[in-house]
Amino acid sequence: QVQLVESGGGLVQAGGSLRLSCAASGLIFGSYAMGWFRQAPGKEREFVAVIKGSGGITSYADSVKSRFTISRDNAKNTVYLQMNSLKQEDTAVYYCAAGIYDSRTYYRQEEYDYWGQGTQVTASS
Repeated sequence: QVQLVESGGGLVQAGGSLRLSCAASGLIFGSYAMGWFRQAPGKEREFVAVIKGSGGITSYADSVKSRFTISRDNAKNTVYLQMNSLKQEDTAVYYCAAGIYDSRTYYRQEEYDYWGQGTQVTASS
């Protein structure tokens, strides 16, 4: 049984930082691309970042590029999202997702096979 468990969310002042973690179990972690998505109230879920395979090829949404960093520790079956210079518009529930690694872009929700339950991030003014 595959499980993805996010942690590290919380309330932070705008301009601050948070690091999200996603611990995976029940899958061969190195064979999966790991992504982060987010969903703000009243909005659709959107792509944030992805890290592909053991080599760690990364891609980011334009809205978070240069502020967020995705990384993975294959020995710990964990993916991280370091979020710096947080803005109010980053407030959302953040979801971790896993998709078997092939030629997909991993920008779309449909390209992922497993999802976590989400963790709330709130950046206040």
